[in-house]
Amino acid sequence: MEARTQLERLREVAIDQHGFVTAAQAAEEGVPFTELAKMKARGRLAHVAHGVYRVPQVAETQYDDYQLAVLWTGAPEACLSHETALEVWGVSDINPDRIHVAVAQQRRLRRAGGERYAIHRVNLAESDVTWWEGIPTATLPVSIGQCITAGVPTYLIRQALERGTRTSRLSEAGARELHTALEDRDGAV
Repeated sequence: MEARTQLERLREVAIDQHGFVTAAQAAEEGVPFTELAKMKARGRLAHVAHGVYRVPQVAETQYDDYQLAVLWTGAPEACLSHETALEVWGVSDINPDRIHVAVAQQRRLRRAGGERYAIHRVNLAESDVTWWEGIPTATLPVSIGQCITAGVPTYLIRQALERGTRTSRLSEAGARELHTALEDRDGAV
């Protein structure tokens, strides 16, 4: 009966994270690593990445890869960023080849399985991060700024600026600042 209670606790965490739970989160819920191994052996959990498990009873979603990317880092401050943030905010036709994730500048990741991710080490303020589909994500102004710095093609950034101002995610003043930064980058007069 105890294993079921532990599984229920893990499921509660996983429901809010597209079916995933980390070993650290399990420990916070009072589920030791040895129990995770037992649940995995019994098919109640699936080990999907270093320190990350999927609770099969939680339905898969179209956002699983994004959630997994953030959890894979093991960094509590991790969030979707750069090109991926532009993509998920739906303001640009950008199509990144990897999932972009920001972690703290001093964070060192030594885990296998990150080939699908572009890790950016940057210190973001709490106000620079918000939630998209339950996943921490850089705000639209921050992600546009990141893309300007990263050299994303101008037409994609202009598109994000134009579409972003039609939403509440990007103010006119913020758009003007970012437009100026883009012109400075491109050397426009």
